[in-house]
Amino acid sequence: MIGNAPETAFTNARIVTRDAVFTGRVVVRDGIIAAVDAGADGLPGALDLDGDHLLPGLIELHTDNLERHFEPRPNVLWPSPLAAVLGHDAQVAAAGITTVLDAVCVGEYRDGGKRRYILNESIAAIKQALREDLLRIDHLLHLRCEVADPLVVEMFEPYSTESMVQLVSIMDHTPGQRQWRDLAVFRRFYRGEGRSDADIDAMVAQGEDYQARYALKHRVEIVKRCRDRGIPLASHDDETEDQVREAAADGMVMSEFPTTMAAAAHARHHGLGVIMGAPNVVRGGSHSGNVSAGELARADLLDCLSSDYVPVSLLHAAFLLHDTLHLPLPEAVAKISANPARLVGLDDRGEIAPGRRADLIRVRKSHGQPVVTAVWRQGVRVV
Repeated sequence: MIGNAPETAFTNARIVTRDAVFTGRVVVRDGIIAAVDAGADGLPGALDLDGDHLLPGLIELHTDNLERHFEPRPNVLWPSPLAAVLGHDAQVAAAGITTVLDAVCVGEYRDGGKRRYILNESIAAIKQALREDLLRIDHLLHLRCEVADPLVVEMFEPYSTESMVQLVSIMDHTPGQRQWRDLAVFRRFYRGEGRSDADIDAMVAQGEDYQARYALKHRVEIVKRCRDRGIPLASHDDETEDQVREAAADGMVMSEFPTTMAAAAHARHHGLGVIMGAPNVVRGGSHSGNVSAGELARADLLDCLSSDYVPVSLLHAAFLLHDTLHLPLPEAVAKISANPARLVGLDDRGEIAPGRRADLIRVRKSHGQPVVTAVWRQGVRVV
């Protein structure tokens, strides 16, 4: 969907740069931002934004949205992988996301082969869509490796040299660990999914067994492969200072969704970026009782946001940080653009500045809600 972009100019826009907000104009040539100037004067043939905000295209590092299109209801797999990818692409583009790291689980995680199917078919479908130029935005991969799974290394290895892999996260969702450190919370969650107590007891027993047998061994193997191949690494659901120290020693670049204030503070101390879920901001807290993103933002311990399971939450959360916590708008927007781009080495995008990719979104406020009304990728309108 991306051709050769002609010269384009945007005028009368409320431009949000890395460190300022001002009314001005942006000139785009050959898909690159050529000039950014203050002033409300127009240009012949320019697109007048009528005072709407012009933001950099959003950078999404961890969204489960692709898997939700593959499995729109529990145990219902959509029969066309390509259609699932295109539906996901359209939805995240409409949310103002111009670069998405599609987070795909590596490890069966009690799903009887379903995760392997989604892993293989989603990557194949993304490649097909790329070959046929069907995608609105840039798609890269975030492989979410469940280290306690017996098959995780076997499933990871074929994709460990894939050029689309931009991030690998080290996860352990076994009961008693990290997000599920409180077994009572674990049991409530799965009872809510209709599991019997006997089923949950079996899940706990198997999880504890797998965690003891595989987690450390697989973590070491996957971390080594990523470090050898220069793939950025993330630690997931850090709870304790020891877990953060381990992540730092392994050369990880970010702590995803730390569950405690202490873990987030320790991540900052060790130079790891802290990323939290945008739904956490929009809903006013964590759905599982962990530290809230708002608390971390107030303590200046929040670097990035991820839409996680709700694409439209990314932009909404950034404006909420500005409107309710009074973060300067450039700082709030950087948490969904410049900061995530920097953490995973996408240095050609993420902010409105000369020489950067012309990935841009037009945003209008309606009853306090930011609404995306247009999206450009490399200067070409895609929404």
